[in-house]
Amino acid sequence: MKLIPVLLLFMLISFGTNANPTDSVKLKPKPIYGKEAMVVSYILDNNHYRKMKLNDSLSSAILDSYCKELDNNRSYFLDSDIKTFEKFRYSLDDAIHSESVEPAYQIYNVFVKRYAERMEYVMATLIKQEFDYTIDEYYDADRSKESWAISTTELNDIWRKIIKSQALSLKLAGKKQPEIVETLKKRYERFNKSIIQFNSEDVFNVYMNAITESYDPHTNYLSPKATELFNQQMRLSFEGIGALLQIENDYVKVSRVMPGGPAEKSNKIHNDDFIIGVAQGLEGEMVDVVGWRIDDVVKLIKGPKNTAVRLLLLPSETGMNGPSKEISLVRDKIKLDDQAAKKNTIKYNFNGNDLKLGVITLPSFYMDFDAYQKGDTAYRSTTRDVKRLIAELQKEGVNGIVMDLRNNGGGSLSEAIDLTGLFIKDGPVVQVRNSNNKIQLGEDDDKQIFYNGPLVVLTNRFSASASEIFAGAIQDYKRGVIVGESTYGKGTVQTVLDLKKFIQEKEEVGELKLTFQKFYRITGSSTQNKGVTPDINLPSAFDAKQYGESSNPSALPWDVITSTSFQKSSDVNDKLLSSINKNYQDRIKNDVSLKNYINETEDLKKNLSLSKVSLNETKRKQEMAEAVLKKPSTNKLNTKIVAKDGLPMQDLSKIEDEFLREGILVLADILLKKIG
Repeated sequence: MKLIPVLLLFMLISFGTNANPTDSVKLKPKPIYGKEAMVVSYILDNNHYRKMKLNDSLSSAILDSYCKELDNNRSYFLDSDIKTFEKFRYSLDDAIHSESVEPAYQIYNVFVKRYAERMEYVMATLIKQEFDYTIDEYYDADRSKESWAISTTELNDIWRKIIKSQALSLKLAGKKQPEIVETLKKRYERFNKSIIQFNSEDVFNVYMNAITESYDPHTNYLSPKATELFNQQMRLSFEGIGALLQIENDYVKVSRVMPGGPAEKSNKIHNDDFIIGVAQGLEGEMVDVVGWRIDDVVKLIKGPKNTAVRLLLLPSETGMNGPSKEISLVRDKIKLDDQAAKKNTIKYNFNGNDLKLGVITLPSFYMDFDAYQKGDTAYRSTTRDVKRLIAELQKEGVNGIVMDLRNNGGGSLSEAIDLTGLFIKDGPVVQVRNSNNKIQLGEDDDKQIFYNGPLVVLTNRFSASASEIFAGAIQDYKRGVIVGESTYGKGTVQTVLDLKKFIQEKEEVGELKLTFQKFYRITGSSTQNKGVTPDINLPSAFDAKQYGESSNPSALPWDVITSTSFQKSSDVNDKLLSSINKNYQDRIKNDVSLKNYINETEDLKKNLSLSKVSLNETKRKQEMAEAVLKKPSTNKLNTKIVAKDGLPMQDLSKIEDEFLREGILVLADILLKKIG
């Protein structure tokens, strides 16, 4: 997963439904592209954290990455094509040093030819076919690790299963054969129309990202078009539903629901849901978007504030085998207030002790830099908001606080340091090492402890970057107990360079997002790759090999540097951790709610890993029924507090968010030890 994904992850080209591959016009690079590639490689060689040179070894990785970007699901290229590309395996570096990107276009034009052949076969043979759904066979939607097809006959059979699976889905959705044919026809006609504008710049963008991401997954090339999309994300100035999207095997997947947006507020759409249709307003036609370019789907979903958009989803909770679901959302701007920290209180009687517990939900580490630079003394920031919320909770008489950092992808480093400072006396919070091995300390120099009471920090797989710095520091200082899942493991820092400063040409050039520093905890352990391991480890549906930093082959490794000097508190010790872990293990055996949550998490984990679907109608119906039957409770797996408007909850059993419930129970365990 990329925390700020490049939107042009996977793009294709076609020639219209009636075109012949021999009629195609081969794309060629603009002269500026070779110079731009050479400059990018020079910057990477000399400034990337890894200090890795573009050589034959990296050339080999770039070739594999580029072929994967073009044909991730191995459904277009033939094995003979891949063998032909071997001539470039150890020479791409030489070409770039010579200001040439010609090999990228040669490979791409072969892809274009194969793509046109596939579309011709689909349109002429497959979409009109009436399939036999009594045959016992399967379609695997994930072919990324399969061998390349040896022959056109093998590719034909792969595409037969693709179209048959899509046709069966439409049949089970209630469509008759003529409607199925018409839907598939429109789907691939729209596919062709939407991607025919793919141009030389787009090819260059894909190729450059194959180069940059071979250094590490967070180093990206942003073409002029992608730069504008990136800047829109950073400014949060766009209007839409508040979700980051990516392409996975011809499907549009929600990679992250953004805090404070319509999607997050509605609780109707979640991470890893697939969007298969988009409709405008409450009555607009549902447009099938399977196989579309990501930026075209984004254009359909975005729109003016206060307008409705309907989405047809394959929910992650039931997986590819489950039924589709239609939802409606009202577009809105994502404002700073929507992403700001919020508080709640929960009343709980624990073993005869009346407790009032505070919960602070923190979606991101933010700071209103514009207001700060203008001299506005009331500028908003994470630390200022949390400090105010803690003061309010203390006035309400809370006995302890839970800091909820689930799905917090990070943000301002200075805010992570300052926020930690509210809970410790003073001292180092994070170590930052640059590519020249120079280490800087990020320190809290305020000797005041603003809150010294019991503290629990909730994390999940999608807590990253600044979240990991805060959670790691709280754990290292023994200041609080970390509860939840291991975090994402993004322990690197990026900067954006405008390539205009390096290329004195009139033509537009892009930008380079470059990894140049790495985070380390004050113990010397990196947060990179491994993330922060919680003290109380809750069950997770999200495997690090699929959803963490370690899922990226080019991710920087975990390592250790020298520990820095710091003074631990006495709030958390081994005896306390052993006691609350024992209580947690007892709940696993005896707590019905927790046992149900563990079972639901396991079901979700299985659904997320499933890519094979039956092409037998009877079995497919059975798969769908089982998926619905085992559907996890969305409320129990979400990240929202159920209590509305900050009203206290009188009964812990009313918290449908089991993750939060466990955090509250751990906090209660800590309090009981102090009371006892």
